Amino acid sequence: MKFVLDNWMIISVALLSGAMLFWPALKGATGGALTAAGAVQLINREKAVVIDVCETEEFAAGHVGGSKNIPLNQLEEKLPSAVKNKALPVILVCQSGARSNRALAIAKKLGYEQAQALGGGMTAWKAANLPVEKA
Repeated sequence: MKFVLDNWMIISVALLSGAMLFWPALKGATGGALTAAGAVQLINREKAVVIDVCETEEFAAGHVGGSKNIPLNQLEEKLPSAVKNKALPVILVCQSGARSNRALAIAKKLGYEQAQALGGGMTAWKAANLPVEKA
C-alpha cells in the first residue's frame, strides 16, 4: 500500500497511457470504418447506395461502380433527393477516407442511421483490387 501511495503519479500515468493504447480497439469494435470487403457485402446483400463525396474531377478519374457523385460541400442539400429511403445503407466514399468521415456526420445528422464511411476511401478500394469506373 505504501508503494501505491508513494508512486500514485507514476501509476496514474501508466493507467492513462494503457487506456489510450486500448481506445482504438474499443472504437473499432463499436463502429469504426467500413472495409472494402464489407462495402461489397453491403452493396450485394442489402442494396447499399454508394455516395462519392469527391469533387467532380476526382470522381471522373475513378470511382466505385454505380456510385453517385455528391461533393462534400453539397451533401447536406443533395443527399435527401439522391437517397430518399433513409432505411437503406449508405456508403460514403472519398479518395482517402477523410472527407467521407466528415460526410458521415452530415448523413447521420440528416437521419441516415445506416450510413458508413469506407475506411481508406478509393485508395483502399483499389488496393483490394475491386473494380473502378471512369467517366
